[in-house]
Amino acid sequence: MNFKNKVIVVTGGANGIGRSLCEHFARAKAKVVVMDIELDRAREVASTIGGLGVGGDVSVESDIKHAVLETERVLGPIDIFVSNVGVAFGDGPGWMAASASNESWELSWGVNVMAHVYAARELVPKMIRRGGGSLVNIASGASLLCQIGDAAYSATKSAALRFAESLAITHADDNIKVSVVCPLYVSTRMTEGGRGVSGGDNVMSADSAAEAIIQGILDNKFLILPHKELDTYTQRKYSDYDRWLKGMRGLRAEMVEQNPDCDYQR
Repeated sequence: MNFKNKVIVVTGGANGIGRSLCEHFARAKAKVVVMDIELDRAREVASTIGGLGVGGDVSVESDIKHAVLETERVLGPIDIFVSNVGVAFGDGPGWMAASASNESWELSWGVNVMAHVYAARELVPKMIRRGGGSLVNIASGASLLCQIGDAAYSATKSAALRFAESLAITHADDNIKVSVVCPLYVSTRMTEGGRGVSGGDNVMSADSAAEAIIQGILDNKFLILPHKELDTYTQRKYSDYDRWLKGMRGLRAEMVEQNPDCDYQR
């Protein structure tokens, strides 16, 4: 795939992985749309790369529709749509799995899952009529494994992966290419200051993650793993689920020991 003159929308494009993706696409001569809930930031990034900045909350279907219509009005039909935005509200490893509020669960569902649904609902019919297109959905390593201390994040990111699988199964014959990205820890605003969350030596820069994502798109990969070790972790999990659960319980215990103030049992 050649990105030159392709119309590419990146949600959450004002920061982190999204911004790095926008910058890489722009260097490849694509027509880039920076969509972000922070409109001023989106416009600022767009101005530095010669793109278009649009505002919107991805958990609101009408905002997705508006972004698509504005892109089509200014630049033309969308070739690639990258659903990058994600949210996490984990209390830390010591809290109960169901301790997150309804509001946190609902926003996690809206941003981590329904945003992908809204984009596909709006774009798939258009792409079918045009003869094809590409959807790139950013999920998480937690969709294959689990994020200790954040059940809402793990559950919704898993749902995002399953939705991407459904898209790929249903629309391959429509020439719609689907990729789902499952990174482990990436240095972004989401991971900064996360309670009880540490990627250790596995933390990847946003720019390195963007490079891996772009290479995966170019290679027409469905499952893009910026952290290659995740493939090994996943194989170990599914080869012996009980052993994996035991290991994760041990890891959680270590994390709680390091963060005793957030252990609900004490």
